[in-house]
Amino acid sequence: MEKLTFYAVSAPEKLDRIGSYLAERLSRDVVRHRSGYVLIAMEALDQLLMACHSQSIKPFVESFLHMVAKLLESGEPKLQVLGTNSFVKFANIEEDTPSYHRRYDFFVSRFSAMCHSCDSDPETRTEIRIAGIRGIQGVVRKTVNDELRATIWEPQHMDKIVPSLLFNMQKIEEVDSRIGPPPSPSAADKEENPAMLAENCFRELLGRATFGNMNNAVRPVFAHLDHHRLWDPNEFAVHCFKVIMYSIQAQYSHHVIQEILGHLDARKKDSPRVRAGIIQVLLEAVAIAAKGSIGPTVLEVFNTLLKHLRLSVEFEAHDLQGESISSANLNTNSKDSDEKIVQNAIIQTIGFFGSNLPDYQRSEIMMFIMGKVPVFGTSTHTLDISQLGDLGTRRIQIMLLRSLLMVTSGYKAKTIVTALPGSFLDPLLSPSLMEDYELRQLVLEVMHNLMDRHDNRAKLRGIRIIPDVADLKIKREKICRQDTSFMKKNGQQLYRHIYLGCKEEDNVQKNYELLYTSLALITIELANEEVVIDLIRLAIALQDSAIINEDNLSMFHRCGIMALVAAYLNFVSQMIAVPAFCQHVSKVIEIRTMEAPYFLPEHIFRDKCMLPKSLEKHDKNLYFLTNKIAESLGGSGYSVERLSVPYVPQVTDEDRLSRRKSIVDTVSIQVDILPNSNPSDDVVSNTEEITFEALKKAIDTSGMEEQEKEKRRLVIEKFQKAPFEEIAAQCESKANFLHDRLAQILELTIRNEAHDRGREKLQVPPKERTSAYSYIDFSVETGLCIMWHSKGAVDRNCASEIFFYIAVSFIFST
Repeated sequence: MEKLTFYAVSAPEKLDRIGSYLAERLSRDVVRHRSGYVLIAMEALDQLLMACHSQSIKPFVESFLHMVAKLLESGEPKLQVLGTNSFVKFANIEEDTPSYHRRYDFFVSRFSAMCHSCDSDPETRTEIRIAGIRGIQGVVRKTVNDELRATIWEPQHMDKIVPSLLFNMQKIEEVDSRIGPPPSPSAADKEENPAMLAENCFRELLGRATFGNMNNAVRPVFAHLDHHRLWDPNEFAVHCFKVIMYSIQAQYSHHVIQEILGHLDARKKDSPRVRAGIIQVLLEAVAIAAKGSIGPTVLEVFNTLLKHLRLSVEFEAHDLQGESISSANLNTNSKDSDEKIVQNAIIQTIGFFGSNLPDYQRSEIMMFIMGKVPVFGTSTHTLDISQLGDLGTRRIQIMLLRSLLMVTSGYKAKTIVTALPGSFLDPLLSPSLMEDYELRQLVLEVMHNLMDRHDNRAKLRGIRIIPDVADLKIKREKICRQDTSFMKKNGQQLYRHIYLGCKEEDNVQKNYELLYTSLALITIELANEEVVIDLIRLAIALQDSAIINEDNLSMFHRCGIMALVAAYLNFVSQMIAVPAFCQHVSKVIEIRTMEAPYFLPEHIFRDKCMLPKSLEKHDKNLYFLTNKIAESLGGSGYSVERLSVPYVPQVTDEDRLSRRKSIVDTVSIQVDILPNSNPSDDVVSNTEEITFEALKKAIDTSGMEEQEKEKRRLVIEKFQKAPFEEIAAQCESKANFLHDRLAQILELTIRNEAHDRGREKLQVPPKERTSAYSYIDFSVETGLCIMWHSKGAVDRNCASEIFFYIAVSFIFST
């Protein structure tokens, strides 16, 4: 061997003939089953291959690979292992120049077949499988280091390599018991355990994948999991994608997520457990990708998940509608619970993904999800609910709000305007008026997530009378100017939803707890002196509504409102630290403890609480009195004039759109406060409620000025906050009236002018105008009419003045 090696190194041009001769001998010995000569020939080839590194080695390599192929084709396991070992040694040699004609298709196919060996002898089977995995590893190393490495990433090769590795990886025990990246296998495990060796080879393959061939390496994984039905249970699928996500380069993570989403779309009609398994795999992939590069797939992830959430709810609704055969109830209930598993998995994935996004992306996702929430009577949402029905629509509303709750968890904005912009606040508050206590709870919890910027909510959990608020160690900062302007613009909207939410007849204890927390958080995060006065007015209005009971609420709900008011006034009195106010609140609570404990949250929300038959006969000392509160706050410098004006919620289109009970139940009689309005218009103006208290105040002339101020404030507030379409609709009738009157006067003027000058009458432009620009067009046409019928009497300067005054008059009329 030494002489042969010296000869080959000294005369490299002879390597081709040496290789051909050895290949011929080896082929003959393999056929004749002369294993000893085969071993001698392969050893000689190996040593020559390792010793010679010249340009002439290329023809010798072809002979070497031909001999290795002969060994792999033989049926003897020992020869197959021998050929594999020789190929692995060859794969570790770095060649100086690339080979443009060499292909490894046969070796990929043969090594993949060896990975699936089913030999009857367990030791032989394991040995062959290990040899196949090592051979695949050698092919990967050789082709990746070669200039023509792109050939190994072709789908026909990946469809053989990846399933072969996954087939051996399935033997790993306790695959899903790891939280972090799966640990790298030890050297002993690599050599002895086919599963660990296959996993290591899979990691190496994925680690070498680039942008252009990532998808070809991942898609066979889905085919293998589908073929072997490994989505349910999905422990192995989760493990595979953990290996994938931790092995690939971080900037390619979004490719894997896109592939999972595409596969989820392809399997959308499969059983719920299969879809749930795919979604849980997506959750694991997202959890790893969120720590690095997520890429441009953020909205795509949420859009796909929300689409499958709708499909799941649709399937669930159809199952409930088709539940007509009693014998099928068990299967239907099982499938129904499976769909809930899918829905919970989707919500968990949305929440986890959203919570790992930066704030600027999370706010976009919040708007995206909110735009999907369907509201009865509107078409602003972008989710198709035509096939869901009322039950399915309610279910999708709950699912979407739960998703939104997960996304907003932990969101901290510097200003409340950033967390609750008008484009998000309005659609968010719409479900808070629906006749579904669970929807209202979710809306309030989302509001708390966005409003609680100092983590005070946990300290306020549970509605109760707090003896000393200072013990809670409430964290708060000085109210900034942006928060103050937010409350001036949206405060009345928040108060209105809290007020109407308290009067819902299906409220449970949790609703009152969340409403109390809402009031407390507004006080902590957004309240200046003006807001405190408004909140106290709101609390007193709630107390009055419980006493008068115009909504015919049950005694439990009336007492629940009274308990809510007591808990909040106790909290706010200690927060603003006005001694006289605290004394009045404490005195009322003390009297209630002795005489009417059902007016306190600690008693009314117990399982068994004695309720009164009526509230009309109670002493006024059990109630919080406006005059005493005003007196106590006025002594501390608060502006208490507005406390004498009862709080009345604004009436908007939301009451109609959200399927609430008739607004007449809330506001019995409506009075239009805009003059010269047409009674036939559908536009609802600002209104006030005519009750006994309102009539009493109307008779009392001393309160007239305050009422006029409040009316003016409401009118200004309406034009500041009402939608432009509503204001335009109100003013259009007024503008049309002025348009008609001016047209009549102009026509009469033209007729007189024409009569005087003997000309024919010119028609005035018709009234087909709705916008300000159209009125300007009309004014120009009107000016032209005047000029035409007064030729010689109107010069250029006079005409421009006519145009100006007519245009200005129409603009101001709109």
